[in-house]
Amino acid sequence: MLAYSHWRRWQRAIASGLLTLLLCLLAAPWAGIASGNELSGPSRAASASLRTTSQRTIPISEQPFYPELLATAQRWIDAPLDQVVGDSPQETLLNFYAVMAKVSHEVEAIILSANSDPGWFWSEAARRRQAHAEMLFSLAVQALDASGFAESIRQNMAEESAMQLKQLLDYIFTHSTTPLEIPDSAGIREINSQRSKASDSWTIPDTAITLSSERLASSKGINFFFTATTVSHTRRMFEEIEDRKVAIQPFATPTFYKDFINTPGFLLPPQWYLRLPPRLRAFLEISFYEQTIFQISAATIVFVIYVYLLCVLLLRVLRSYRHSDGQARTQGTGWNLDNLAWRRVLLLLPIPPITWLCNQFTNNQINFTGPPLIASTYFFSTCFYISSSFFLFFLLEALGRSLSETLVHLRGSSSELQLRRVSNLMMPVCRVIGGLLMLTMLYHLLIELGLPSTTVLAFSAVPGLAIGLGASKLLGNLFAGLSIQTDRPLRVGEFCRIGDHLGFVTKIGLRSLELETMESRVTIPNAIADEENIVNYSRRSNNSNHPPMQSLDVRLNIDRHLSPEQIISLLSKARKHVHSQEILHDPLVSIEQNNADGFTLICFSMVALHDWRSYLDIRESLLLRLQQILDQVCRSRIVLSVNRETSSEQIKQLTKLITEVVHADPKLRLRSCRLLTISPISYDFVIYLESSHTNYLRFKDGLHRLNQALLTRLSTHDVKISQPTSLDMPKSA
Repeated sequence: MLAYSHWRRWQRAIASGLLTLLLCLLAAPWAGIASGNELSGPSRAASASLRTTSQRTIPISEQPFYPELLATAQRWIDAPLDQVVGDSPQETLLNFYAVMAKVSHEVEAIILSANSDPGWFWSEAARRRQAHAEMLFSLAVQALDASGFAESIRQNMAEESAMQLKQLLDYIFTHSTTPLEIPDSAGIREINSQRSKASDSWTIPDTAITLSSERLASSKGINFFFTATTVSHTRRMFEEIEDRKVAIQPFATPTFYKDFINTPGFLLPPQWYLRLPPRLRAFLEISFYEQTIFQISAATIVFVIYVYLLCVLLLRVLRSYRHSDGQARTQGTGWNLDNLAWRRVLLLLPIPPITWLCNQFTNNQINFTGPPLIASTYFFSTCFYISSSFFLFFLLEALGRSLSETLVHLRGSSSELQLRRVSNLMMPVCRVIGGLLMLTMLYHLLIELGLPSTTVLAFSAVPGLAIGLGASKLLGNLFAGLSIQTDRPLRVGEFCRIGDHLGFVTKIGLRSLELETMESRVTIPNAIADEENIVNYSRRSNNSNHPPMQSLDVRLNIDRHLSPEQIISLLSKARKHVHSQEILHDPLVSIEQNNADGFTLICFSMVALHDWRSYLDIRESLLLRLQQILDQVCRSRIVLSVNRETSSEQIKQLTKLITEVVHADPKLRLRSCRLLTISPISYDFVIYLESSHTNYLRFKDGLHRLNQALLTRLSTHDVKISQPTSLDMPKSA
């Protein structure tokens, strides 16, 4: 009990520091929830019997149980650490009545001493007396079976019902027209001997207040409690006698409940509140729907602040999703995903404790009661469990990503592809565990909100039924996924053909794998992928630190007539280019005869690329460069036809003239210049050039300048070109 008292004091200490924090009045008309269903039949009649009759009432001092009540009260003065619950209705009822009277008188005494207690806060002596009163009050509340209330509001509603039940007993004990015989253990046995069926319960005559020992089957011994039906109907019975006067007697507490609901704090209002001017306090205690102006104002401030903080944190979490894809594309790495995951965890971390503190502040400091208490507690309980479930899910996701990075580093690798593979196996496991935790929190929330455990178990059967109906396909895909992960015919980042689909493997999950094709992203169930023929175009290294490379095969069909010298030049330039590209590994350049009157230039290499965009970029650039090299080789052969009227001296000087013109450009070299054909109308010279231009446009510009210079020199030496001629005059780019 002392530990419970310290716990309540600790709660109030935390909540009192949050006068600037969170919550709003949600005063929905939930009287039916707070007080249970309307009394019906015998309960209504029994409650109606509490009304004043014309018969003479018996004072409490003349009741048969009064001497035992005095002895019980004295016993609680001498030994205040006993238990209220007893083994008979008499012991439990008188203990409860005496202890509640003692608590009320102790609270009144502390409040009356506020004027002599200096300062704005209670002194140490006053706090000790308050702790003692709270300890006695918690013992009295244990005599109530509050199982009829939802778990989230059970403790608060039990405390409220205890005060209402105390005032109900005040009214019953002072308005009874017949002597009240409260049975002890022997009396219960005697009553059961007169009954046709023995029962471990007893009802106060002419009332609906019942005590029973059937509350807990696992309780040690026989203990009598106020039944759950009595506790749930207490509020309705209290409303009937709330405005009726109670005779003055030593144990009466006519203002106990009213003082409790009209002031902040738990049993005792803060001393600073008692020091407020009387007129201000009277204004603050004006009541609307059982809540004062002070409570409504404070709750509104708390709710507005709470909703503001909640919206700010949730918006930041949502923004992290809006920017995550863009950040991943710009950074081009998955090593920063754990930072993003931990950022979401830190954003969600404050929500559960803030929600819990707001709930405690509303219950213990603002002191909501009745329907507003139920509404606020349900609201904060829902927010607490939902935020906690999402926090646990994101926490496991962040742990999964951090653990994946740790495992990759322990293997001595820094490859992003290796990280994707480890994460591909680790993240589904973490998300499944997170989903199970979220489901557990949801079930616990349903119980907290008052849903019967049997109904929750019925909800639990729904996922089991769904799993059972789809177990065949699910288990088939699961075992196929384990087979793929074990045999490893393909891995994340590899270039494969699965059935009719060709693309990069981007994900291998427990149920399916994803293949990024040229036009879309294809999801293939593991069972289907395991049955298909898998063609893996990737080459794996024995060193796990080296990422696998994909085969790149580029074929260029050539339908032009090329001389042997041009074919040699084409192969030389193509090989020189592919060997100069660091991204191309183990390149191979060759030619083969095709079925037509031409041949095919083949360029094969390995590339360490794992997505279609990069793969297509390098393939397109290589194909374009091979086309340029082919055109460059074709244009490097020039046939110059001069007129038959050209003299022999001019013919002899023509080779020297062409050599001088070619060597004028440092990027060009004359490989050969030969008079190969003597036709009836011309002398045909065949010129082979060697170009060192690495840029195709610069080569065409150089060829353009060569042709212009050649025309100029031929004109200067009066050498005429025969018609027609094959001299190529490309346009300058």
